[in-house]
Amino acid sequence: MSFKFIFSNMDCVSGHLKLTDIFIALLGLFIFSSAVHKLTNKGGPMLWPVLGIIPTLFFHASNIYDWTTDALIESGGTFRYRGMWFGGAHGVLTSDPSNIEYMLKTKFNSFPKGNYYRERFSDLLGNGIFNADDEPWRDQRRAATSVMHSGRFIDYSLETVQELVHGKLLKLIDKIVKSSDQSVDLQDIFLRFTFDNICIAAFGVDPGCLATDLPDVPFAEAFERATELTLFRFTVPPFLWKLLKFFNIGFEKELGEAVKVVHEFAERTVADRMMEHDQEGHLSQRSDLLSRLMEVEQYRFSTNFLRDFCISFILAGRDTSSVALAWFFWLVHKHPHVENKIINEIAGIISKTRQSKNDENVVFTRDQLKKMVHLQAALSESLRLYPSVPLGFKEVQEDEVLPDGSAVSKGSRVIYCIYSMARVESIWGKDCREFRPERWIKDGEFMSENQFKYPVFNAGPRLCVGKRFAYTQMKMVAASILLRYQVEVCEGQCVVPKMNTTLYMKNGLYVRFKPRMPNLA
Repeated sequence: MSFKFIFSNMDCVSGHLKLTDIFIALLGLFIFSSAVHKLTNKGGPMLWPVLGIIPTLFFHASNIYDWTTDALIESGGTFRYRGMWFGGAHGVLTSDPSNIEYMLKTKFNSFPKGNYYRERFSDLLGNGIFNADDEPWRDQRRAATSVMHSGRFIDYSLETVQELVHGKLLKLIDKIVKSSDQSVDLQDIFLRFTFDNICIAAFGVDPGCLATDLPDVPFAEAFERATELTLFRFTVPPFLWKLLKFFNIGFEKELGEAVKVVHEFAERTVADRMMEHDQEGHLSQRSDLLSRLMEVEQYRFSTNFLRDFCISFILAGRDTSSVALAWFFWLVHKHPHVENKIINEIAGIISKTRQSKNDENVVFTRDQLKKMVHLQAALSESLRLYPSVPLGFKEVQEDEVLPDGSAVSKGSRVIYCIYSMARVESIWGKDCREFRPERWIKDGEFMSENQFKYPVFNAGPRLCVGKRFAYTQMKMVAASILLRYQVEVCEGQCVVPKMNTTLYMKNGLYVRFKPRMPNLA
Protein backbone atom coordinates (compact mmCIF):
# COMPACT_ATOMS: atom_id res chain seq x y z
CA MET A 1 0.00 0.00 0.00
CA SER A 2 2.81 2.40 0.88
CA PHE A 3 4.53 1.90 -2.52
CA LYS A 4 1.27 2.55 -4.31
CA PHE A 5 0.81 5.73 -2.33
CA ILE A 6 4.34 6.93 -3.14
CA PHE A 7 4.02 6.18 -6.85
CA SER A 8 0.58 7.79 -6.92
CA ASN A 9 1.96 11.01 -5.48
CA MET A 10 4.93 10.92 -7.86
CA ASP A 11 2.53 10.62 -10.82
CA CYS A 12 0.56 13.58 -9.48
CA VAL A 13 3.70 15.71 -9.11
CA SER A 14 4.83 14.65 -12.58
CA GLY A 15 1.46 15.69 -14.01
CA HIS A 16 1.72 19.10 -12.39
CA LEU A 17 5.24 19.51 -13.74
CA LYS A 18 4.07 18.64 -17.26
CA LEU A 19 1.24 21.20 -17.09
CA THR A 20 3.64 23.82 -15.76
CA ASP A 21 6.14 23.05 -18.49
CA ILE A 22 3.45 23.31 -21.13
CA PHE A 23 2.23 26.62 -19.73
CA ILE A 24 5.77 28.05 -19.59
CA ALA A 25 6.45 26.83 -23.14
CA LEU A 26 3.25 28.39 -24.46
CA LEU A 27 3.95 31.65 -22.61
CA GLY A 28 7.46 31.71 -24.04
CA LEU A 29 6.13 31.05 -27.53
CA PHE A 30 3.58 33.83 -27.09
CA ILE A 31 6.22 36.33 -25.93
CA PHE A 32 8.64 35.28 -28.68
CA SER A 33 5.92 35.51 -31.36
CA SER A 34 4.78 38.91 -30.10
CA ALA A 35 8.36 40.18 -30.02
CA VAL A 36 9.01 38.95 -33.57
CA HIS A 37 5.86 40.61 -34.88
CA LYS A 38 6.71 43.84 -33.07
CA LEU A 39 10.30 43.90 -34.27
CA THR A 40 9.41 43.11 -37.90
CA ASN A 41 6.49 45.53 -38.20
CA LYS A 42 8.49 48.71 -38.86
CA GLY A 43 7.30 50.42 -35.70
CA GLY A 44 3.70 49.43 -36.41
CA PRO A 45 1.27 48.11 -33.80
CA MET A 46 1.52 44.84 -31.93
CA LEU A 47 0.25 41.84 -33.89
CA TRP A 48 -0.85 39.31 -31.30
CA PRO A 49 -0.71 35.56 -31.86
CA VAL A 50 -4.05 34.18 -33.10
CA LEU A 51 -5.88 37.52 -32.66
CA GLY A 52 -3.60 39.69 -34.78
CA ILE A 53 -4.23 43.43 -34.50
CA ILE A 54 -7.68 43.08 -32.91
CA PRO A 55 -6.63 43.43 -29.21
CA THR A 56 -4.55 46.49 -30.09
CA LEU A 57 -7.53 48.10 -31.83
CA PHE A 58 -9.71 47.26 -28.83
CA PHE A 59 -7.31 49.01 -26.45
CA HIS A 60 -7.40 52.15 -28.61
CA ALA A 61 -11.06 52.09 -29.63
CA SER A 62 -11.77 55.44 -27.93
CA ASN A 63 -9.20 57.30 -30.06
CA ILE A 64 -8.73 54.94 -32.97
CA TYR A 65 -7.98 57.55 -35.67
CA ASP A 66 -5.45 59.50 -33.61
CA TRP A 67 -3.79 56.27 -32.52
CA THR A 68 -3.59 55.15 -36.16
CA THR A 69 -2.04 58.49 -37.05
CA ASP A 70 0.65 58.15 -34.38
CA ALA A 71 1.36 54.54 -35.45
CA LEU A 72 1.73 55.58 -39.10
CA ILE A 73 4.07 58.45 -38.23
CA GLU A 74 6.17 56.15 -36.02
CA SER A 75 6.38 53.50 -38.75
CA GLY A 76 7.35 55.96 -41.49
CA GLY A 77 3.98 56.07 -43.24
CA THR A 78 3.13 52.38 -43.73
CA PHE A 79 2.77 49.35 -41.47
CA ARG A 80 1.52 45.79 -41.79
CA TYR A 81 -1.59 44.45 -40.10
CA ARG A 82 -3.23 41.07 -39.70
CA GLY A 83 -6.62 40.15 -38.32
CA MET A 84 -7.79 37.04 -36.50
CA TRP A 85 -6.76 33.62 -37.78
CA PHE A 86 -9.10 32.39 -40.55
CA GLY A 87 -10.63 35.88 -40.82
CA GLY A 88 -8.81 36.59 -44.08
CA ALA A 89 -7.88 40.17 -43.13
CA HIS A 90 -4.24 41.09 -43.79
CA GLY A 91 -2.24 43.69 -45.64
CA VAL A 92 -0.84 47.16 -45.01
CA LEU A 93 -2.13 50.49 -43.79
CA THR A 94 -0.59 53.60 -45.33
CA SER A 95 -0.70 57.38 -45.44
CA ASP A 96 1.94 57.79 -48.16
CA PRO A 97 0.62 59.89 -51.11
CA SER A 98 2.88 58.03 -53.55
CA ASN A 99 1.28 54.72 -52.54
CA ILE A 100 -2.18 56.24 -52.94
CA GLU A 101 -1.41 57.58 -56.41
CA TYR A 102 0.00 54.18 -57.38
CA MET A 103 -3.23 52.42 -56.32
CA LEU A 104 -5.79 54.99 -57.43
CA LYS A 105 -4.21 55.96 -60.74
CA THR A 106 -0.94 54.31 -61.89
CA LYS A 107 -2.05 50.70 -61.29
CA PHE A 108 -5.78 51.42 -60.98
CA ASN A 109 -6.91 48.07 -62.41
CA SER A 110 -4.67 46.14 -60.00
CA PHE A 111 -6.34 47.61 -56.91
CA PRO A 112 -10.15 47.22 -57.13
CA LYS A 113 -12.55 47.42 -54.21
CA GLY A 114 -12.43 43.63 -54.26
CA ASN A 115 -14.64 40.82 -53.13
CA TYR A 116 -13.98 41.37 -49.41
CA TYR A 117 -15.58 44.81 -49.61
CA ARG A 118 -18.24 44.01 -52.21
CA GLU A 119 -19.73 40.95 -50.51
CA ARG A 120 -20.31 42.90 -47.29
CA PHE A 121 -22.20 45.66 -49.10
CA SER A 122 -23.88 43.39 -51.64
CA ASP A 123 -27.22 43.07 -49.83
CA LEU A 124 -27.69 46.83 -49.50
CA LEU A 125 -26.00 48.15 -52.65
CA GLY A 126 -26.15 45.19 -55.02
CA ASN A 127 -24.06 46.09 -58.06
CA GLY A 128 -24.45 49.85 -57.65
CA ILE A 129 -21.59 52.15 -58.63
CA PHE A 130 -20.40 52.47 -55.04
CA ASN A 131 -19.93 48.69 -54.85
CA ALA A 132 -18.88 47.80 -58.40
CA ASP A 133 -15.59 47.06 -60.13
CA ASP A 134 -14.41 46.60 -63.72
CA GLU A 135 -16.95 46.89 -66.57
CA PRO A 136 -20.10 47.26 -64.38
CA TRP A 137 -18.41 50.20 -62.67
CA ARG A 138 -17.31 51.74 -65.98
CA ASP A 139 -20.84 51.56 -67.41
CA GLN A 140 -22.30 53.29 -64.38
CA ARG A 141 -19.50 55.83 -64.27
CA ARG A 142 -20.14 56.84 -67.88
CA ALA A 143 -23.87 57.13 -67.22
CA ALA A 144 -23.40 59.12 -64.02
CA THR A 145 -20.93 61.49 -65.65
CA SER A 146 -23.15 62.16 -68.65
CA VAL A 147 -26.12 63.00 -66.44
CA MET A 148 -24.52 64.76 -63.46
CA HIS A 149 -22.25 66.97 -65.58
CA SER A 150 -25.11 68.07 -67.82
CA GLY A 151 -26.32 71.65 -67.51
CA ARG A 152 -29.84 70.40 -66.86
CA PHE A 153 -28.92 68.37 -63.77
CA ILE A 154 -26.60 71.10 -62.47
CA ASP A 155 -29.43 73.64 -62.68
CA TYR A 156 -31.87 71.19 -61.09
CA SER A 157 -29.54 70.38 -58.19
CA LEU A 158 -29.05 74.10 -57.48
CA GLU A 159 -32.80 74.72 -57.51
CA THR A 160 -33.48 71.80 -55.16
CA VAL A 161 -30.92 72.93 -52.60
CA GLN A 162 -32.20 76.52 -52.78
CA GLU A 163 -35.77 75.37 -52.20
CA LEU A 164 -34.81 73.01 -49.38
CA VAL A 165 -32.69 75.63 -47.59
CA HIS A 166 -35.33 78.35 -47.74
CA GLY A 167 -38.44 76.20 -47.69
CA LYS A 168 -37.40 73.95 -44.79
CA LEU A 169 -33.98 74.41 -43.20
CA LEU A 170 -34.17 78.11 -42.34
CA LYS A 171 -37.79 77.75 -41.22
CA LEU A 172 -36.79 74.91 -38.90
CA ILE A 173 -33.94 76.97 -37.43
CA ASP A 174 -36.28 79.92 -36.95
CA LYS A 175 -38.68 77.67 -35.03
CA ILE A 176 -35.81 76.39 -32.88
CA VAL A 177 -34.72 79.97 -32.09
CA LYS A 178 -38.23 80.86 -30.97
CA SER A 179 -38.64 77.74 -28.82
CA SER A 180 -37.91 77.65 -25.09
CA ASP A 181 -35.16 75.07 -25.51
CA GLN A 182 -32.83 76.22 -28.30
CA SER A 183 -30.27 73.46 -27.93
CA VAL A 184 -30.37 71.07 -30.89
CA ASP A 185 -28.13 68.42 -32.45
CA LEU A 186 -26.78 70.14 -35.56
CA GLN A 187 -25.40 66.88 -36.96
CA ASP A 188 -28.90 65.36 -36.89
CA ILE A 189 -30.38 68.39 -38.65
CA PHE A 190 -27.78 68.21 -41.40
CA LEU A 191 -28.30 64.45 -41.79
CA ARG A 192 -32.00 65.11 -42.29
CA PHE A 193 -31.29 67.93 -44.73
CA THR A 194 -28.85 65.98 -46.89
CA PHE A 195 -31.08 62.90 -46.89
CA ASP A 196 -34.02 64.92 -48.23
CA ASN A 197 -31.76 66.72 -50.69
CA ILE A 198 -30.08 63.60 -52.04
CA CYS A 199 -33.40 61.75 -52.37
CA ILE A 200 -34.88 64.65 -54.34
CA ALA A 201 -31.79 64.75 -56.55
CA ALA A 202 -31.65 60.98 -57.04
CA PHE A 203 -35.33 59.95 -57.09
CA GLY A 204 -37.25 63.19 -57.44
CA VAL A 205 -38.97 62.25 -54.16
CA ASP A 206 -38.90 64.22 -50.89
CA PRO A 207 -39.01 61.83 -47.87
CA GLY A 208 -39.82 64.74 -45.53
CA CYS A 209 -37.12 64.24 -42.87
CA LEU A 210 -36.63 67.99 -42.42
CA ALA A 211 -40.23 68.89 -41.56
CA THR A 212 -40.39 71.33 -38.62
CA ASP A 213 -41.62 68.60 -36.24
CA LEU A 214 -38.57 66.44 -37.16
CA PRO A 215 -40.66 63.32 -37.85
CA ASP A 216 -39.54 59.71 -37.92
CA VAL A 217 -39.34 58.55 -41.54
CA PRO A 218 -39.36 54.74 -42.03
CA PHE A 219 -37.27 54.81 -45.20
CA ALA A 220 -34.64 57.09 -43.64
CA GLU A 221 -34.53 55.03 -40.44
CA ALA A 222 -34.24 51.78 -42.39
CA PHE A 223 -31.48 53.26 -44.56
CA GLU A 224 -29.53 54.36 -41.49
CA ARG A 225 -29.92 50.99 -39.81
CA ALA A 226 -29.03 49.06 -42.95
CA THR A 227 -25.84 51.11 -43.32
CA GLU A 228 -24.81 50.61 -39.68
CA LEU A 229 -25.41 46.85 -39.74
CA THR A 230 -23.64 46.46 -43.09
CA LEU A 231 -20.58 48.15 -41.61
CA PHE A 232 -20.80 45.84 -38.60
CA ARG A 233 -19.93 42.97 -40.97
CA PHE A 234 -16.41 44.40 -41.20
CA THR A 235 -15.89 43.87 -37.46
CA VAL A 236 -16.75 40.15 -37.25
CA PRO A 237 -15.20 37.10 -38.99
CA PRO A 238 -16.94 36.26 -42.28
CA PHE A 239 -17.89 32.75 -41.17
CA LEU A 240 -19.88 34.28 -38.30
CA TRP A 241 -21.96 36.86 -40.17
CA LYS A 242 -22.52 34.42 -43.06
CA LEU A 243 -23.74 31.80 -40.60
CA LEU A 244 -26.11 34.31 -38.98
CA LYS A 245 -27.35 35.33 -42.42
CA PHE A 246 -27.94 31.70 -43.44
CA PHE A 247 -30.10 31.06 -40.36
CA ASN A 248 -31.59 34.57 -40.51
CA ILE A 249 -30.85 35.35 -36.86
CA GLY A 250 -29.09 38.08 -34.83
CA PHE A 251 -28.02 41.32 -36.44
CA GLU A 252 -28.23 39.71 -39.90
CA LYS A 253 -31.98 39.27 -39.48
CA GLU A 254 -32.31 42.94 -38.56
CA LEU A 255 -30.13 43.89 -41.52
CA GLY A 256 -32.31 41.88 -43.89
CA GLU A 257 -35.44 43.61 -42.61
CA ALA A 258 -33.91 47.08 -42.99
CA VAL A 259 -32.61 46.34 -46.50
CA LYS A 260 -36.07 45.08 -47.48
CA VAL A 261 -37.63 48.44 -46.53
CA VAL A 262 -34.97 50.37 -48.47
CA HIS A 263 -35.27 48.19 -51.57
CA GLU A 264 -39.08 48.25 -51.56
CA PHE A 265 -39.05 52.06 -51.47
CA ALA A 266 -36.49 52.26 -54.28
CA GLU A 267 -38.18 49.60 -56.41
CA ARG A 268 -41.58 51.23 -55.98
CA THR A 269 -40.15 54.60 -57.04
CA VAL A 270 -38.45 53.07 -60.09
CA ALA A 271 -41.63 51.19 -61.04
CA ASP A 272 -43.76 54.35 -60.73
CA ARG A 273 -41.30 56.30 -62.87
CA MET A 274 -41.26 53.55 -65.51
CA MET A 275 -45.05 53.55 -65.59
CA GLU A 276 -45.03 57.32 -65.98
CA HIS A 277 -42.54 56.98 -68.82
CA ASP A 278 -44.65 54.34 -70.55
CA GLN A 279 -47.82 56.42 -70.23
CA GLU A 280 -46.30 59.72 -71.33
CA GLY A 281 -43.68 58.34 -73.70
CA HIS A 282 -41.01 60.48 -72.04
CA LEU A 283 -39.90 62.08 -68.76
CA SER A 284 -38.95 65.42 -70.22
CA GLN A 285 -40.52 67.35 -67.32
CA ARG A 286 -38.32 65.63 -64.73
CA SER A 287 -34.65 66.38 -64.09
CA ASP A 288 -33.77 64.02 -61.22
CA LEU A 289 -31.01 61.45 -61.69
CA LEU A 290 -33.35 58.47 -62.01
CA SER A 291 -35.48 60.12 -64.71
CA ARG A 292 -32.48 61.34 -66.69
CA LEU A 293 -30.90 57.87 -66.62
CA MET A 294 -34.11 56.38 -67.98
CA GLU A 295 -34.10 58.98 -70.77
CA VAL A 296 -30.52 58.33 -71.87
CA GLU A 297 -31.05 56.29 -75.02
CA GLN A 298 -27.62 54.74 -75.33
CA TYR A 299 -28.12 52.91 -72.02
CA ARG A 300 -30.84 50.37 -71.30
CA PHE A 301 -30.98 49.82 -67.58
CA SER A 302 -32.91 47.18 -65.66
CA THR A 303 -35.05 47.91 -62.61
CA ASN A 304 -32.41 46.40 -60.32
CA PHE A 305 -29.68 48.45 -61.97
CA LEU A 306 -31.59 51.69 -61.44
CA ARG A 307 -32.46 50.71 -57.86
CA ASP A 308 -28.86 49.88 -56.97
CA PHE A 309 -27.49 52.96 -58.69
CA CYS A 310 -29.76 55.38 -56.86
CA ILE A 311 -29.26 53.70 -53.47
CA SER A 312 -25.49 54.00 -53.97
CA PHE A 313 -25.93 57.66 -54.86
CA ILE A 314 -27.90 58.27 -51.66
CA LEU A 315 -25.30 56.47 -49.54
CA ALA A 316 -22.46 58.45 -51.10
CA GLY A 317 -24.20 61.82 -50.77
CA ARG A 318 -26.13 61.64 -47.52
CA ASP A 319 -23.53 61.18 -44.80
CA THR A 320 -20.58 62.88 -46.44
CA SER A 321 -21.94 66.42 -46.80
CA SER A 322 -23.86 66.40 -43.51
CA VAL A 323 -20.88 65.24 -41.47
CA ALA A 324 -18.60 67.74 -43.26
CA LEU A 325 -20.96 70.60 -42.40
CA ALA A 326 -21.10 69.59 -38.73
CA TRP A 327 -17.28 69.61 -38.44
CA PHE A 328 -17.15 72.91 -40.37
CA PHE A 329 -19.43 74.73 -37.91
CA TRP A 330 -17.55 73.27 -34.94
CA LEU A 331 -14.21 74.46 -36.32
CA VAL A 332 -15.55 77.88 -37.28
CA HIS A 333 -16.95 78.30 -33.76
CA LYS A 334 -13.46 77.59 -32.37
CA HIS A 335 -11.87 80.06 -34.82
CA PRO A 336 -14.01 83.23 -34.84
CA HIS A 337 -11.52 85.10 -37.05
CA VAL A 338 -12.28 82.60 -39.82
CA GLU A 339 -16.00 83.17 -39.34
CA ASN A 340 -15.49 86.94 -39.57
CA LYS A 341 -13.66 86.58 -42.88
CA ILE A 342 -16.47 84.44 -44.29
CA ILE A 343 -19.15 86.86 -43.07
CA ASN A 344 -17.34 89.84 -44.56
CA GLU A 345 -16.92 87.98 -47.83
CA ILE A 346 -20.63 87.12 -47.98
CA ALA A 347 -21.57 90.71 -47.10
CA GLY A 348 -19.36 92.07 -49.87
CA ILE A 349 -20.84 89.70 -52.45
CA ILE A 350 -24.42 90.57 -51.44
CA SER A 351 -23.79 94.32 -51.48
CA LYS A 352 -22.82 94.19 -55.17
CA THR A 353 -26.03 92.46 -56.26
CA ARG A 354 -28.48 93.40 -53.51
CA GLN A 355 -32.09 93.46 -54.64
CA SER A 356 -33.61 93.67 -51.17
CA LYS A 357 -32.67 95.35 -47.89
CA ASN A 358 -33.95 92.33 -46.02
CA ASP A 359 -31.37 89.56 -45.62
CA GLU A 360 -34.19 87.07 -45.16
CA ASN A 361 -34.92 87.34 -48.87
CA VAL A 362 -31.35 86.65 -50.02
CA VAL A 363 -31.14 83.49 -52.14
CA PHE A 364 -27.61 82.80 -53.30
CA THR A 365 -27.01 82.20 -56.99
CA ARG A 366 -24.40 79.90 -58.51
CA ASP A 367 -22.21 82.88 -59.47
CA GLN A 368 -22.35 84.23 -55.92
CA LEU A 369 -21.40 80.86 -54.46
CA LYS A 370 -18.42 80.63 -56.83
CA LYS A 371 -17.10 83.95 -55.50
CA MET A 372 -17.06 82.71 -51.88
CA VAL A 373 -13.36 81.88 -51.80
CA HIS A 374 -12.91 82.04 -48.01
CA LEU A 375 -15.95 79.83 -47.49
CA GLN A 376 -14.69 77.20 -49.94
CA ALA A 377 -11.25 77.34 -48.33
CA ALA A 378 -12.73 76.83 -44.86
CA LEU A 379 -14.87 73.91 -46.05
CA SER A 380 -11.86 72.33 -47.78
CA GLU A 381 -9.75 72.78 -44.66
CA SER A 382 -12.50 71.22 -42.53
CA LEU A 383 -12.58 68.24 -44.88
CA ARG A 384 -8.80 67.99 -44.75
CA LEU A 385 -8.75 67.70 -40.95
CA TYR A 386 -12.00 65.73 -40.66
CA PRO A 387 -12.60 63.90 -43.95
CA SER A 388 -16.12 62.52 -44.21
CA VAL A 389 -14.69 59.16 -45.30
CA PRO A 390 -11.56 58.73 -43.13
CA LEU A 391 -10.38 55.44 -44.65
CA GLY A 392 -10.14 53.91 -48.10
CA PHE A 393 -9.94 50.19 -48.95
CA LYS A 394 -8.34 48.43 -51.90
CA GLU A 395 -7.76 44.75 -52.61
CA VAL A 396 -4.54 43.53 -54.26
CA GLN A 397 -5.11 41.59 -57.49
CA GLU A 398 -1.52 40.40 -57.98
CA ASP A 399 1.68 40.53 -55.93
CA GLU A 400 2.85 44.14 -55.94
CA VAL A 401 5.53 46.40 -54.45
CA LEU A 402 4.26 49.85 -53.50
CA PRO A 403 6.42 52.93 -54.25
CA ASP A 404 7.61 53.13 -50.62
CA GLY A 405 8.98 49.57 -50.92
CA SER A 406 6.16 47.77 -49.11
CA ALA A 407 5.42 44.37 -50.65
CA VAL A 408 1.76 43.35 -50.79
CA SER A 409 0.59 39.90 -51.80
CA LYS A 410 -2.36 38.87 -53.94
CA GLY A 411 -5.58 38.87 -51.93
CA SER A 412 -4.29 41.20 -49.24
CA ARG A 413 -5.78 44.64 -48.63
CA VAL A 414 -4.35 48.12 -48.56
CA ILE A 415 -6.07 50.59 -46.25
CA TYR A 416 -5.16 54.23 -46.71
CA CYS A 417 -5.94 56.61 -43.86
CA ILE A 418 -7.07 60.00 -45.18
CA TYR A 419 -7.58 61.28 -41.62
CA SER A 420 -3.93 60.60 -40.78
CA MET A 421 -2.58 62.23 -43.95
CA ALA A 422 -3.75 65.65 -42.74
CA ARG A 423 -1.60 65.27 -39.63
CA VAL A 424 1.70 64.31 -41.28
CA GLU A 425 4.25 67.15 -41.47
CA SER A 426 5.97 65.77 -44.56
CA ILE A 427 2.66 66.08 -46.44
CA TRP A 428 1.14 69.33 -45.11
CA GLY A 429 3.97 71.08 -43.25
CA LYS A 430 4.62 71.89 -39.60
CA ASP A 431 1.20 73.55 -39.23
CA CYS A 432 -0.56 70.43 -40.51
CA ARG A 433 -2.71 69.99 -37.39
CA GLU A 434 -3.89 73.60 -37.41
CA PHE A 435 -7.14 74.83 -38.95
CA ARG A 436 -5.75 77.25 -41.54
CA PRO A 437 -8.08 77.94 -44.50
CA GLU A 438 -5.42 80.38 -45.79
CA ARG A 439 -3.40 77.43 -47.08
CA TRP A 440 -6.00 77.09 -49.86
CA ILE A 441 -5.85 80.72 -51.03
CA LYS A 442 -3.21 82.33 -53.25
CA ASP A 443 -3.47 85.88 -54.58
CA GLY A 444 -7.11 85.98 -53.56
CA GLU A 445 -8.02 82.85 -55.51
CA PHE A 446 -8.90 79.37 -54.29
CA MET A 447 -6.15 76.87 -55.16
CA SER A 448 -6.95 73.16 -55.42
CA GLU A 449 -4.50 70.60 -54.04
CA ASN A 450 -3.05 67.46 -55.57
CA GLN A 451 -5.85 64.89 -55.30
CA PHE A 452 -3.47 62.16 -54.07
CA LYS A 453 -2.32 64.40 -51.27
CA TYR A 454 -5.96 65.28 -50.59
CA PRO A 455 -8.05 62.21 -51.56
CA VAL A 456 -11.11 63.48 -49.66
CA PHE A 457 -13.22 63.09 -52.81
CA ASN A 458 -11.33 59.95 -53.86
CA ALA A 459 -8.84 60.33 -56.73
CA GLY A 460 -7.90 59.04 -60.15
CA PRO A 461 -10.61 57.40 -62.29
CA ARG A 462 -12.86 57.08 -59.23
CA LEU A 463 -12.74 60.79 -58.39
CA CYS A 464 -16.16 61.65 -56.96
CA VAL A 465 -18.66 62.45 -59.71
CA GLY A 466 -20.69 64.47 -57.21
CA LYS A 467 -17.88 66.74 -56.00
CA ARG A 468 -19.40 69.85 -57.60
CA PHE A 469 -22.82 68.92 -56.24
CA ALA A 470 -21.35 68.51 -52.73
CA TYR A 471 -19.58 71.89 -52.71
CA THR A 472 -22.67 73.69 -54.04
CA GLN A 473 -24.79 72.06 -51.35
CA MET A 474 -22.36 72.78 -48.51
CA LYS A 475 -21.70 76.38 -49.55
CA MET A 476 -25.42 77.12 -49.92
CA VAL A 477 -26.18 75.74 -46.45
CA ALA A 478 -23.21 77.34 -44.69
CA ALA A 479 -23.60 80.78 -46.30
CA SER A 480 -27.38 80.88 -45.75
CA ILE A 481 -27.02 80.02 -42.05
CA LEU A 482 -24.00 82.24 -41.32
CA LEU A 483 -25.70 85.22 -42.95
CA ARG A 484 -28.65 84.96 -40.58
CA TYR A 485 -27.45 83.21 -37.41
CA GLN A 486 -24.57 82.84 -35.02
CA VAL A 487 -24.04 79.15 -34.31
CA GLU A 488 -22.80 78.67 -30.75
CA VAL A 489 -21.55 75.22 -29.73
CA CYS A 490 -22.88 74.25 -26.30
CA GLU A 491 -20.11 74.01 -23.72
CA GLY A 492 -19.18 70.84 -21.87
CA GLN A 493 -19.78 68.33 -24.66
CA CYS A 494 -17.09 65.97 -25.90
CA VAL A 495 -16.72 66.34 -29.66
CA VAL A 496 -14.81 63.32 -30.97
CA PRO A 497 -15.00 61.14 -34.09
CA LYS A 498 -17.01 57.94 -33.99
CA MET A 499 -15.32 54.74 -35.19
CA ASN A 500 -17.15 54.24 -38.47
CA THR A 501 -16.48 54.39 -42.20
CA THR A 502 -18.04 57.87 -42.07
CA LEU A 503 -16.52 60.37 -39.64
CA TYR A 504 -19.61 61.02 -37.53
CA MET A 505 -19.30 63.01 -34.34
CA LYS A 506 -19.73 60.34 -31.69
CA ASN A 507 -22.18 62.28 -29.52
CA GLY A 508 -23.56 64.68 -32.11
CA LEU A 509 -23.00 68.45 -32.01
CA TYR A 510 -25.37 70.41 -29.79
CA VAL A 511 -25.62 74.09 -30.66
CA ARG A 512 -27.72 77.17 -30.13
CA PHE A 513 -28.70 79.61 -32.86
CA LYS A 514 -28.71 83.36 -32.26
CA PRO A 515 -30.04 85.76 -34.91
CA ARG A 516 -27.44 88.14 -36.30
CA MET A 517 -28.05 91.84 -36.42
CA PRO A 518 -30.58 92.62 -39.19
CA ASN A 519 -29.25 93.81 -42.54
CA LEU A 520 -25.74 92.62 -41.72
CA ALA A 521 -24.64 93.15 -45.29
